[in-house]
Amino acid sequence: MRKVLAFDLGGTKFAFGVVNQDGTVLGSGRVETFAEKGPQQACERVAEAAHALLAELKLKPVDFVALGVASPGPLDIARGCVDGSPNLPGWTGFSITDFLSNSFGGLPARIDNDCNAAALGEYRFGAGKGKKNVVYITVSTGIGGGAVIDGRLMRGSNGNAAELGHIPLTMDGPRCGCGNPGCWEVYASGTAIARRTREALTAGRPSSILKFAGTIDQVTTHHLFQAMAEGDALAKDIWAESINYLGRGLGAVINTFNPDVIVVGGGVTAAGDALFVPMRKSASSYAFPRLSAVCTIVPAGLGGNVGVVGAAACAFEHVS
Repeated sequence: MRKVLAFDLGGTKFAFGVVNQDGTVLGSGRVETFAEKGPQQACERVAEAAHALLAELKLKPVDFVALGVASPGPLDIARGCVDGSPNLPGWTGFSITDFLSNSFGGLPARIDNDCNAAALGEYRFGAGKGKKNVVYITVSTGIGGGAVIDGRLMRGSNGNAAELGHIPLTMDGPRCGCGNPGCWEVYASGTAIARRTREALTAGRPSSILKFAGTIDQVTTHHLFQAMAEGDALAKDIWAESINYLGRGLGAVINTFNPDVIVVGGGVTAAGDALFVPMRKSASSYAFPRLSAVCTIVPAGLGGNVGVVGAAACAFEHVS
């Protein structure tokens, strides 16, 4: 069975794995990115760790058909590098694909936006398998997205399509990391939910959240979930508001793409049914009934391997 060597680059970790053509991960690992130290050191360390994995699995570069990289955008696909990514300052212009290809015997290498790669991975091997129109959304530090429509991954004119976290929900509001106010991400990401919770606590709203967090500065969505389980009024209010924001953005996604399924991943999905049950109802209320009637919203199926498997899916696509 054909294999690819796949890499999932992030601001804090650089994961890698050996992936079969059926999506099976034969082995994987990760190193710290130390992104602020630049791309050279990160690529050198991840290549060394990947070579160690290959030795452990008794594999050589010649046993692979390609190499895939999933990375935060924006990207310069042609050059194989990031192009102004806020999570990877100082990396612009460094060809990640050239470096890794040269490190592994000149394997053909492909880089794709991490959420686009995740969308293709979930479409081929995960919760979207067997569907024709699949949108992937991650709700974590930010909100990212990718879309497979009519069986083809949407990449756009230069590989940066489906930046869904930057759908504008309002004309004003908090300013997003992209520079614009009112983005979906700045209202509904895990970071935004925690920020709104801290703002409410700073304003004097009583809550048991601090019992779990200790101080306002340490509040995360995890502490919100803990307080909500105890029936805390503030936690429930913040969560209801968050569900509304998430539903509003998902309604826009449904109306735009008319998907069979929206696959939702990321840290906020740890809330389980407390997220998915009301979020489905909220999304339906913001979408055209005829479109929402054919769309299901489900948890991601690939778990922590989504980045590596997604990178592999993109690599397989370009050698098939």
